[in-house]
Amino acid sequence: MDIDFPTIVSLIILVIIIVALAKTAQIVPQRSAFVIERLGRYAKTLDAGFHLLIPFVDKVAYRHTLKEEAIDVPQQACVTRDNIQIHVDGVIYMQVIDARLASYGITDYRFAAIQLAQTTLRSVIGKIELDKSFEERAVINEKVVEALTEAAEPWGVKVLRYEVADIVLPETIRDALEKQMRAERERRAVVAESEGEREAKINVSEGMKQEMINVSEGDMQKQINEARGRAEEITLIADATASGIERIAMAINQPGGADAVSLRIAEQYVGEFGKLAKETNTLILPAELADIGGVVAGLTKTLDQARSPKK
Repeated sequence: MDIDFPTIVSLIILVIIIVALAKTAQIVPQRSAFVIERLGRYAKTLDAGFHLLIPFVDKVAYRHTLKEEAIDVPQQACVTRDNIQIHVDGVIYMQVIDARLASYGITDYRFAAIQLAQTTLRSVIGKIELDKSFEERAVINEKVVEALTEAAEPWGVKVLRYEVADIVLPETIRDALEKQMRAERERRAVVAESEGEREAKINVSEGMKQEMINVSEGDMQKQINEARGRAEEITLIADATASGIERIAMAINQPGGADAVSLRIAEQYVGEFGKLAKETNTLILPAELADIGGVVAGLTKTLDQARSPKK
């Protein structure tokens, strides 16, 4: 089918119109910024939304995202202060805050940030020893962020933070550290066991001490109670004896009391003499045995003399 010349011209004009419209209308996504150049020079920065440009005069030179970016820093070899080579990698978190500076301040701010982070990291690692490289990750991160922030300010980029992702040690150093950690764990176990034994011995000795104190206090209280019991017993016996003697004295003074005493004395005299005769083969007879009444009378007289008041 033959196409005439007017149709071809119309198609060309239609294509030109479509291209012009495509270059005129620009839609910028949220959290993005487009840098516009007019005839090769910076003209303006477009924020999120719909914009119209001059076709064939304005063009979108750079497109930037204003979101926070996580940029991986490749693993690199670093030498510590004690001359141990380790391999360290990390992650940079940064954000474009000025699209114009990010476009014209540096060719590739991502590549520049990675290179600066690596050089700064090597410098910081070289000032600390291997043992402290694991403990001072926060210090390492802070030093890298300080260097990147100072350098990235003309780039229109803000460095939010840097994190050391991993520290890889040589095989020999890893084996030495494992032996050291194992020895340290064994030492702590021995110390803990000895501390436990020490505490146990202290607890046992404290228990024995308290037991001895309790026993001694119990013995002391027992002796006090026994002494008090004996004292009360003696007091009761003395009171009973005094009361008995007092009653006997009162009974003697009653009518017929002296005769009763004489009879009681005679009975006890005969009874004790009978016991003496049973306990031994040798019998000693008193000279007054034939006169028991005289003996009783003598004893009665003695009691009367003791009872009568002295003149």
